[in-house]
Amino acid sequence: MTDVDTGGRDRLALAVLAQYRMATTAQMHLILSPEVRIEQTRRRLAKLREEGLIDRITLPQAGRTRVWHPTPYGAQLAGEWPELRGRRPPRGAMDRTAVRLKVGHGLTVTETALAFLQDARRRGDVCRPLDWIPEVRHPLGGGEAVIPDALLYYQRRSADGTDGADGASGADRTTGTDDADGTGETEGTRGGVMLRAFIEVDRATMGPERLATKLGTYTRLHQYAPAPAVRPRQQPFPEPMQESWRQRYPLFPRLLFVLDGTGPAGVETRIHALRAAARDIALAGFLREVPVLAVPLADLLRHGPAAPVWHPIPGTDHGQRVGWMHTRHP
Repeated sequence: MTDVDTGGRDRLALAVLAQYRMATTAQMHLILSPEVRIEQTRRRLAKLREEGLIDRITLPQAGRTRVWHPTPYGAQLAGEWPELRGRRPPRGAMDRTAVRLKVGHGLTVTETALAFLQDARRRGDVCRPLDWIPEVRHPLGGGEAVIPDALLYYQRRSADGTDGADGASGADRTTGTDDADGTGETEGTRGGVMLRAFIEVDRATMGPERLATKLGTYTRLHQYAPAPAVRPRQQPFPEPMQESWRQRYPLFPRLLFVLDGTGPAGVETRIHALRAAARDIALAGFLREVPVLAVPLADLLRHGPAAPVWHPIPGTDHGQRVGWMHTRHP
């Protein structure tokens, strides 16, 4: 039975598209099977399309690039699998017109994911395709929520302390076991370090000041503790309220801004706006506990996320750069 094709790669391809929302043929190839010829990936995608599980649009202005996305049937099927439970994409992710209108941002998010996946492979770390989860909703009460572009789970193979990840927000020792309850512990080398990060991909579609307000939004999430339900008989000594994020994560994920859609001067302006916002005393506690970094997408893709290409927020030395696993501000 070892030679029977169980459709594992087909399943992963559908799961990736259901979770990532969209990807080009080249992106899917590098995510799924970079060790084989791209023709195999093309045939796999064509087969899934024939089965009605995925579909595609063609971008006329990009060398007729094909962009793949799940169909409603494919998303429904994938949503029944344990690895994607609770992660069914929104309706717009399965509509051809919606995919076309969101393709710029969507493909940039996928390209960012690919940078982390490829870097983990080079370093011998653990970051599987489904460890990148777009648009995880974090309620703030009153109908409000924080929805990062992606949530990243990444396990360093060893904890040598060279990048200061130990003891940081978004980093903790792993146990080497799968986490079935969604807290983010993925199976890996015992004694490694699990890193978690909220990813915000900015393509300059909003002004620098609006981008900088996201620091305040994540500060609210860091502090938000929902009020307990009112009961007829209250305990004489009720338990203190706990921040809602602690139900999902042992430590608050670090916050990473990936900047694109503008030249170097525009990137510098946006980093300056983030650093100016970080001087607000109301953010001091959050920034003291949570590493916040920003990087131009071009530098991320050219050098890899582990390279010292990230700008610390806050920070004043414009020449200072760190890797994304960096913990303490300079």
